[in-house]
Amino acid sequence: MSYLRLSYPEIIKKEKEDWEEHLRRLERHHTSGSTSGLRYRVVFRLVDAADYGVPQRRERVVIVGIREDLGVEWSFPKPTHSFESLIWDQFVAGEYWERHGVKKPDISCYDQRVSELIQKAEQQYGFFAPELKPWKTVRDQLADIPEPDASGSFSPEHIIRSGARSYPGHTGSFIDLPSKTLKAGDHGVPGGENMICFHDGSVRYFTTYEAKRIQTFPKDYVITGSWTEGMRQVGNAVPVRLGRIIGKSVIESVWSNEKCTTRRWSQRLTPCLT
Repeated sequence: MSYLRLSYPEIIKKEKEDWEEHLRRLERHHTSGSTSGLRYRVVFRLVDAADYGVPQRRERVVIVGIREDLGVEWSFPKPTHSFESLIWDQFVAGEYWERHGVKKPDISCYDQRVSELIQKAEQQYGFFAPELKPWKTVRDQLADIPEPDASGSFSPEHIIRSGARSYPGHTGSFIDLPSKTLKAGDHGVPGGENMICFHDGSVRYFTTYEAKRIQTFPKDYVITGSWTEGMRQVGNAVPVRLGRIIGKSVIESVWSNEKCTTRRWSQRLTPCLT
């Protein structure tokens, strides 16, 4: 139903019409072949932010609608990064550990599922690197940031928070993988997931500064409020890099369409997405 409502925004639910009646009316209009009224070409896809260079496994359904009368052709951008490339970089070429000056760990540091994937990737790719770039990891994204302290000497957003602990189902984000999905909260499931997990099994909470970098906010973007409030803001956000990639792709498709009446608007907006 949501798909049809987005496609025909002018067909509004009537006051005494329940959702089933409204859906039938939308379906009748959709199959009638009518060309009257405003219509959007709607496409949607489940995307993982890690596949586009965000250091976070964040799966979300993204919906894009373009007015049909504009005649714009568009499809989702192809992924640029992959898990297979990360495993090749870490355990076949070994360049990942050299870049970070870290000794390559035993795969036992990873959970069973990931360990099995590592072994499979090693056998599959050998000396031939996968085509895509490696997924970005927590370590990749936070390598230029010092360890947090109690005073916030590096940044007021980068203050260490005590009390982090790991328990079944809530083990935090392993430093040499993309982080798990950052969540908007501090207690229970959200708090248990907004942590970094190190090779020795120790964990600590992400600082607000680290969390915003994981979400690919600019370094100078300021998150205000307490740690709880800051994590709520960051956890509710869309990864900036993912939004930019999809938004820029849409704008470029509109901009390239000579017949599109919104071409001037797209030209003004494109510099904001570079």
